[in-house]
Parts: sequence; C-alpha cells; structure tokens
Amino acid sequence: MNFNILTVVALLIAFVLTLLLGVVYIEFLKKKMFTQYILEDAPENHAKKVGTPTTGGVFFVISIILASLVSLTMNQSLTTSAIIILMAFLFFMLAGLKDDLGKIKHKENKAGLTPRNKLLFQIAISLLPAIYITLSGQTHLNIGEYSLDIGYLYPFFAIFFITGVSNAVNLTDGLDGLASSNTAIAMIACTIICLLTGQTDIAIISAATIGGVIAFLYFNKYPAKVFMGDTGSLALGGLLATIAVMGKFELWILLIGFVFFCETMSVILQVTSFRLTGKRIFKMSPIHHHFELCGWNENKIVLVFSLVSFIFCTIAVVLFNLL
Repeated sequence: MNFNILTVVALLIAFVLTLLLGVVYIEFLKKKMFTQYILEDAPENHAKKVGTPTTGGVFFVISIILASLVSLTMNQSLTTSAIIILMAFLFFMLAGLKDDLGKIKHKENKAGLTPRNKLLFQIAISLLPAIYITLSGQTHLNIGEYSLDIGYLYPFFAIFFITGVSNAVNLTDGLDGLASSNTAIAMIACTIICLLTGQTDIAIISAATIGGVIAFLYFNKYPAKVFMGDTGSLALGGLLATIAVMGKFELWILLIGFVFFCETMSVILQVTSFRLTGKRIFKMSPIHHHFELCGWNENKIVLVFSLVSFIFCTIAVVLFNLL
C-alpha cells in the first residue's frame, strides 16, 4: 500500500477545523433558532429532539473541503478528479441546505424540497462526475480481474448510483450519531482502497472526511447537540458515491455501504409490502426505527449498526486486496 503522510494531515486538519467551527456554528444556530422539526409519525421518544439545532452539515463539509484543498495542494495532487469530487460534495451540501431551510422556515419537517425537486437536484449534481468518467473512457465496472465495459450506459448507471447512495445515507440519518459513525467507517475503507490503487488525491479527501465526521460525532453523539440535517446526509452520501465513481470501485459500495443499503431496502420492502398486501414487514422503516420500537436504545442501535459496518468494510478491503 502506497501510504502518504498527507492523508493523516488531511484527517487531522479536518478534525480540528470541525471542532472549532462546530462550537461557533452551533451557537449561531441557537441564536437564529435554526432548529429541528420532527416527523409526526416518528417514534414517541423523538419528541424530545424538537428544538435541537440542525444544518450541522455546513461546518463539517466546509472543514473537510478546506482540509482537502490544503493537503492536496501540499501534495501537489489537486487533480481534476479531486476538484470534481469536492464540487459535488459542496453542491450536495447546498441542495440539502435548501431542503433544511425550507423546513425551518415553515416549521414543518415535510416542508422542504419536494421529493421530485430533491431528485432533480441530485441528478443534476451527479451529471458532473458521470459525464467526466464517461468522456475519459472509464466506463467499466470492476471486481478484481473481472471488468465489464458498459459504454454509454455508464452515465445512467452513475447518476442512479450517486443519487441512490445519497438518499441511502439520508435515510440512515434518523438517530443521534448513526449516519456519521457509519460514514466514518465507510470512509476508512475508501481511504485504504484508494491508497492500495495509488489514488492519493482521492485518499486525501476520504481521510479528511474521516476526521471531519469523527469530530462531528462529538456534537452529534447521543444526546445530540446538533443534527447534520439533509445538509450533511445528502452531502456525505453524494461524496461516498462520487468517490467510488471517480476511484472506480463502484460495486464495492454494496459491502462498504452495507448498512446504508439495508436501510434503503427496508423502506422499499415496507412500502411494497403495504401496497401489495396491506401488511407491514417492519414495525417502522427505515429499519433503525424498527429496532427502536423493539426496545433498543439509540446507543445500542448505533453500536450494533457500526459493528456491522466495520465487519462488511473489513471484508470489502480484504477481498479488494486479494482479488
């Protein structure tokens, strides 16, 4: 593995910046009353979360981008790929922020972007990496020695993939520390894979994300002092998928993002079952709410889900290195 010290530098800069900006930004949110409104059909114990500051994604996204730019410049590897990843990250954050501000303005959780408008924003942002990879001729999907070139179908795949992962992380962001802890673990796997393949530029961004998200956990662990909101969850999901697209390990996200995949599938299965049979498979979806209603506390759910993520990310990295 081609280890680069600037991955550690990026992680540390993002960690420190997120802690510093977090203190200032959370005070700003409290003064401006930028607080969370809870869905009416959420579990009863979520009522106590009303009034918690939201849009916390702003300060860790900014920290990660700044740390990445500094480290990439120091490493002389501010490549086109790195710029596209950071641009997509920023645009996903802005789309999520627009959604969150709509909820805050109208004091209603469902008052943000409509699902259709949110999807249009995600598709538009996804076009940037999708078109770049297609025009650069990297339209193949890889698993070890096996490669399948899907040609001009690739942009459709990439758009579906990026929007899907972005929404998957968004769905996972329902408990204190759940999305951030699982994203940190996923990004560790991405960093290792990028170092194994010599893609130091992408590894630096992944490492910066680890630092930023771990620092955010200080504020977001139970009981959360701030929520990332769609501002953070759409951005982290979009970043994870864009890194996989630009790094050409898209299919490995099924293992790296296994928890996010399960959260999404639980919603799809629940909706499909209810529409076809009138019966629900889970007590509530996404699946973390099912475990809540089974009596698990938030810390236990986050711990178990993070352990599952760690196991599947370890499997992904080991298999990637062997194949």
